[in-house]
Amino acid sequence: MYEDKTLVCKDCEQEFVFTAGEQEFYAEKGFQNEPVRCKDCRIARKNSMRQSKEMYTATCAECGQEAKVPFKPRNDRPIYCSNCFANHR
Repeated sequence: MYEDKTLVCKDCEQEFVFTAGEQEFYAEKGFQNEPVRCKDCRIARKNSMRQSKEMYTATCAECGQEAKVPFKPRNDRPIYCSNCFANHR
């Protein structure tokens, strides 16, 4: 049903392949638009967004270690470090 498409990256202007499998995945998730960036540029953009976020320091409510979170901690809810947060999921 789907066929590989060659697209041009919005950032680096290099061609990349939007595979049939990726198209099927996009359709399953209900995505309406095709990707506009190649994989490398998507990863670089995602990493730059992460680095620009202000991180706050808090104390983990479970183990007492320092935790860095991307939101300003409030006293009405517990904050967990990455390991303890994974255990609570």
